[in-house]
Amino acid sequence: MALTLTEKLIRAHLVEGECIPGKEVKIRIDQTLCQDATGTMAFLELEAMGVERVKTELSVQYVDHNTSQMGPENPNDHLYLQSVCAAKGVRFSRPGNGICHQVHLERYGVPGKTLLGSDSHTTTGGGIGMLAMGAGGLDVALAMAGKPYKLTFPKVIGIRLTGRLAPWVSAKDVILKVLSILGSKGNVGTSVEYFGPGVATLSVPERATIANMGTELGVTCSVFPSDEATREFLAAENRVESWTPLAADDGVQYARVIDIDLGSLEPMAACPSNPGNVKTVAELAGMKVSQVLIGSCTNSSLKDLRMVAAVLKGRSVSPDLSVGIAPGSRQVLEMLCNEGGLASMIGAGCRILESACGPCIGQGFSPASGTVSVRTFNRNFLNRTGTKNDQCYLVSPETAVATALTGCLTDPRTLDIPYPEWKMPAHFHIDDRMVLLPADGATDIVRKETIGAPPHCTPLPDELDGVILLKAGDKITTDHIMPAGAYLKYRSNIPVYARYVFECFNDAGKPTFAERAAAVRDSGRIGVIVAGESYGQGSSREHAAICPMYLGVRLLLARSFERIHTANLVNFGILPLLFRDADTLEMLSEGAAVRVKNLRDQLRSGGEIHATVVQNGQSEDIVLVNMLSAADVEMVLRGGVLCGD
Repeated sequence: MALTLTEKLIRAHLVEGECIPGKEVKIRIDQTLCQDATGTMAFLELEAMGVERVKTELSVQYVDHNTSQMGPENPNDHLYLQSVCAAKGVRFSRPGNGICHQVHLERYGVPGKTLLGSDSHTTTGGGIGMLAMGAGGLDVALAMAGKPYKLTFPKVIGIRLTGRLAPWVSAKDVILKVLSILGSKGNVGTSVEYFGPGVATLSVPERATIANMGTELGVTCSVFPSDEATREFLAAENRVESWTPLAADDGVQYARVIDIDLGSLEPMAACPSNPGNVKTVAELAGMKVSQVLIGSCTNSSLKDLRMVAAVLKGRSVSPDLSVGIAPGSRQVLEMLCNEGGLASMIGAGCRILESACGPCIGQGFSPASGTVSVRTFNRNFLNRTGTKNDQCYLVSPETAVATALTGCLTDPRTLDIPYPEWKMPAHFHIDDRMVLLPADGATDIVRKETIGAPPHCTPLPDELDGVILLKAGDKITTDHIMPAGAYLKYRSNIPVYARYVFECFNDAGKPTFAERAAAVRDSGRIGVIVAGESYGQGSSREHAAICPMYLGVRLLLARSFERIHTANLVNFGILPLLFRDADTLEMLSEGAAVRVKNLRDQLRSGGEIHATVVQNGQSEDIVLVNMLSAADVEMVLRGGVLCGD
């Protein structure tokens, strides 16, 4: 039987289950990565399990999110992470070494291996032929403890690439085209696999960009074959021994095939405020822009920034906007510096930012109110820039640098500038001194006063008596649930961070969501959230489950859920159920009571769950659907992985 590459990778790591789309499987995880915004809680959870040393082939902890260090909270986290990594057998990438996905691709990615990361854009590793997936920190902690990772075996969509990208059209435009076809919701339980003669024309950095933003599709993973271009990249990183050829079998049948002629593509942009809201740059050209940002884990490779430097050499950015550039890794930054590219950027009037996530997660460089920001990032969810009601457009580095020169959104094909050629360097600059190896023996773990402990949940009662705290719409992201930006420094202190749950829905002068939820919790009832389609889009942040759970939320009703967030809800004892009838959401209101009797028997019997809603003095029965596996049902009933009585 002909196999897809996704299926080959899963089969090679299969621990339990059948490789049938929709069936639950468990796989062995070879590598893990964490970043500092998720890593602190992941390692606290690992400690809570009593794990002495990690069991993976390789685990790396990166510091790339909270590097501004305003106040002691972030450096306290970093001290803890450095010491716990030394104690547990994990490599520690220091602040300034670069963004986790870029550095991991450069120094640690291995074709054919599995990679699980506590960051949703871990999918970047698919560009080098890995089965790379994002997950919540607790799932990554379990993988570090040697436990298999549970997922639904995906159906595989094949994207056949033909032709070659035209000048000024880039890999970012490829994934934006895919987003325009598949959208940013409705792709749960799916893998995207790229094949066809056009793949050979794309370098690993280009493939990584496409795989990175596969996360915005909501898919489990994105996979490219490992071929001569992969070998060339690994050889330049002095890691050619890690290369192995990988590809789908000839004649394989995909669940769906999408044909994309690379030569027919044109520059694209994701419009506010969702990556799936895609238009051509030509449609938007001429829009006044106040800020351009180039970087993030999506577009900060040497290929991207060499092109930007070449275009800016001897030129000046428009005086009507500000330009910031964040190289993705120390390797990229040093090579730009040595080649003179950094001088070209500085000379053009750009601001050089740290090799970190920074503005991508709202950590500085927020745009002015009522202005347009053009970014090469992967997400433009509302307010993610740190500015309320922001207008953020996602584009390629080519479109970004053209816009930087003109002061308005510009199709780069209209520039009277030759397109800079790219050639993979024979050797990248290799310097791993900012990655600290773990200690050989016992070492003390540093735990400052700002670091808390992961909260424990209690078993779900057999009779639920809940109150609807919030009625939300479609595409509720983890940014809606738990804001990033300046709030990230509270991630290791759940009681403090929980004050900001659903802050974006708070009304001035009225009790906040957190206050209302805590009042319901303290009264002995449970909190209920109801929402529409694609609840839990975006980041892998498990705090979007932990903090609501801390406030007493134990039931979540929606028309559909996203993959990573569903797993996080289960891990922390929150029950996600679907509406059987789509219009049920319309008849519900905030403040209504939701009651479920005989919960255990109803869940264990599978299928439909019968509940009663009481609002405006009237009682009405509704039908919900349990989509959880038997194992997940038992996990939720007992209160999650770190349950406590």
